[in-house]
Amino acid sequence: MTIISFNFTKINAERKEGAKGKISIANNIGIKDVKSFELKLGKNKENALKLEFLFEAKYTPNIGNISLGGEIVYMGTADKVKDIETEWKKNKKLPNDVIEEVMGNILSKCNIEALIMSKEINLPAPIPLPKVKSK
Repeated sequence: MTIISFNFTKINAERKEGAKGKISIANNIGIKDVKSFELKLGKNKENALKLEFLFEAKYTPNIGNISLGGEIVYMGTADKVKDIETEWKKNKKLPNDVIEEVMGNILSKCNIEALIMSKEINLPAPIPLPKVKSK
């Protein structure tokens, strides 16, 4: 199985108050829904899943937040797609191999977008950046 598409459907960044004291940033990511569908590729129809996600970076104290929503299209065999969708509907869980690939992809794209957005609205970077120390 493989990821064939990634799209943002929601991009929101908000700065509220000026920063005072220590700032902490809590990043959270979650899969909101999983649905199967047929993907037409030329004359062929392939089985695929649409996975909806939400990435959030919340700043404490309440100085702002960044929220990114989107969807990933994941293509695979009919049996695998059906098994994944059934497991999702039953337990709201995905197989380990799928979750690793999907979450890695979501995190890499969302962290970059959140970093850009934090710069635009003058919030601290939501991910740790490298620092230079002299000896």
